[in-house]
Amino acid sequence: MTSPKPKTSQTMKPATAAKKLGILLSATPAEFQEGVVSRNELNALQAEPPTWLAELRRNGPHPKQVVAAKLGVSISGLLRNGITGPLTTAEIDELKARNPAWLEHERSVQAEVRKETQRLKQR
Repeated sequence: MTSPKPKTSQTMKPATAAKKLGILLSATPAEFQEGVVSRNELNALQAEPPTWLAELRRNGPHPKQVVAAKLGVSISGLLRNGITGPLTTAEIDELKARNPAWLEHERSVQAEVRKETQRLKQR
């Protein structure tokens, strides 16, 4: 009979942890970028975010999936309209205030996609 192996802590690369936290890896502190993140550390960061994490979430720069969500469009919609990099919260707010025609169009496309997805789920 074999003895049970001691439980090892599950770890992930900093890029994976940053994606799970919804932040841009290049904007994180060097010690976060250079190490590995355990599942317990990730849970602690989510439960009680340190100042740097709270600041990044509040002001950005935000990765494209967060930018798309904040604008109510798809990532493809951002790319079709020339937004390829991260944006800060101020830049996102400025875009919302300006409400260019492309943003209105992409929001309507996204709303149609959501409606269709919901319709298909109900089948």
